[in-house]
Amino acid sequence: MNPLPWHDPKRVDQLIKALDEHILLLDGAMGTMIQAEKLGESEFRGDRLADHGHDLKGNNDILTLTRPQVVVDIHRRFLDVDCDLVETNTFNANRISQADYGLEELAEEINFEAARLARELCREYEDKTPDRPRFVVGVIGPTNRTASISPDVSSPGFRNVTFEQLVETYREAARGLLDGGSDLIMIETVFDTLNAKAAVFAVHEEFEQRGERWPLWISGTITDASGRTLSGQTPEAFYFSIAHAEPLLVGFNCALGADQLKPHVRDLAEVAECRVSAHPNAGLPNELGEYDESPQDMARSIEPFAAGGLVNVIGGCCGTTPEHVAALGHVVAGHRPRPLPERPAA
Repeated sequence: MNPLPWHDPKRVDQLIKALDEHILLLDGAMGTMIQAEKLGESEFRGDRLADHGHDLKGNNDILTLTRPQVVVDIHRRFLDVDCDLVETNTFNANRISQADYGLEELAEEINFEAARLARELCREYEDKTPDRPRFVVGVIGPTNRTASISPDVSSPGFRNVTFEQLVETYREAARGLLDGGSDLIMIETVFDTLNAKAAVFAVHEEFEQRGERWPLWISGTITDASGRTLSGQTPEAFYFSIAHAEPLLVGFNCALGADQLKPHVRDLAEVAECRVSAHPNAGLPNELGEYDESPQDMARSIEPFAAGGLVNVIGGCCGTTPEHVAALGHVVAGHRPRPLPERPAA
């Protein structure tokens, strides 16, 4: 796969200008939007993987190759409600996660095609409104393994993945995302900061090889009422663990609804020297694992994030639809983005 000739360093200046002027709107939940399509096994396989030896239903990332129109239509629905930032359909598009489906060798291609699809759509919308850039967020998910915690309770020292394996996996994903036209990279849903450090290392290696740097966004996950990540860090500790990466944005997403997430975003905003983001779930899941919070209720919970000067980007994670994101955009539109803190003179 040859890199597409879309990377323009001026895009970084456009992004920073937009962040300085407005609270930017991130899109919502690709995964639950795909689930709502109720696709069957044959639709996940498509013609290309019709004879593949593993079940593929539920592998949302492979739809980028086998049913790209499903992905395009979801992106378009979010762009139609004025999203500024569009995430690639690549949450599990990495060699480790795709091994569950026997599709390790397609990981880089999935990332490339996902970024290309999003880039083409963003360009289409920019052509209609040239004064309103839309940015492709290349998503790198956490994988389904953790470098800090043993998966075997009887053997606490055991690990089923090494730091080096994670670096190799993340770098391959980053290569596809950048070649396909991503404007920035988001390492998201970080439940284990050691995984995130491997991703940062991999992405920086890729930047170094290319001789230029793209903006980096790191978004962690507070897993429960303890106010900590799965690997045990508070919001402040999480930030200081990844601050060396010099991210353009740092934030939290997933696991919690806006009401539960707000105190943790506030803690983060008090220490972060970069811009801050939040994209919570549409409330907490019900007993069936579904999300019931209405767009209006979610928007009411989100408005204090903006009114309190906590965020520069707001969006939605699990359960959030274009209707949710539209409501979020409405309530944050009248508020200024969080200003960067002034650093003390050396």
